[in-house]
Amino acid sequence: MVYYRPDGLDTTFSALSDPTRRAILARLAEQDALSVSELAKPFPVSLPAIMKHLDVLAEARLIRREKKGRVVSCELTAAPMEDAMLWLTRYAQFWSKQLDRLAAFVEKDSCPSPAPTPSPSQASPSNVVSMRRRKRSTPRGPTPKKS
Repeated sequence: MVYYRPDGLDTTFSALSDPTRRAILARLAEQDALSVSELAKPFPVSLPAIMKHLDVLAEARLIRREKKGRVVSCELTAAPMEDAMLWLTRYAQFWSKQLDRLAAFVEKDSCPSPAPTPSPSQASPSNVVSMRRRKRSTPRGPTPKKS
C-alpha cells in the first residue's frame, strides 16, 4: 500500500474547501484569539464536530491552539495562507494575460471594416430573405373530439 503525504498547499486547499472551516477562519480573522466554545456558538453543529474542523485546520497549520487551564483558545496563523496566495497569484497573472489576449482577439474580429455599399446596378432585385421553417421535434398527437 502506498501512503500519500500531501504537501502544504494540498492540506491548505483541502482545509479551505469546507464552508464551516472558512467561517471559523473568518471569525478568527475578526478577533485575535477565541475559545473553542466561542467559536462553536454560531454553528448549528455539535462541539465534537467543531473540534474535528479545528483538527483539520490545525493539521493544515492554519490555526494554532493553546490551552490555558481548562480553556483552549485558537488563533489564526498566516504562513500557509501566504503560500496559497503566492500560488494563486502566479496563476492569476497567467490567466490575466490569456484573457487580455482573448479580449484583444475578440475586439479585433468583432469590429470588421465596413463593407462597400453596392451601386444600384449591383443591388439584388429583392431584399426579402426566404427562411425554411423549423421542423417540429415530434408529430402532433391526436386532437380531442369536440362534442
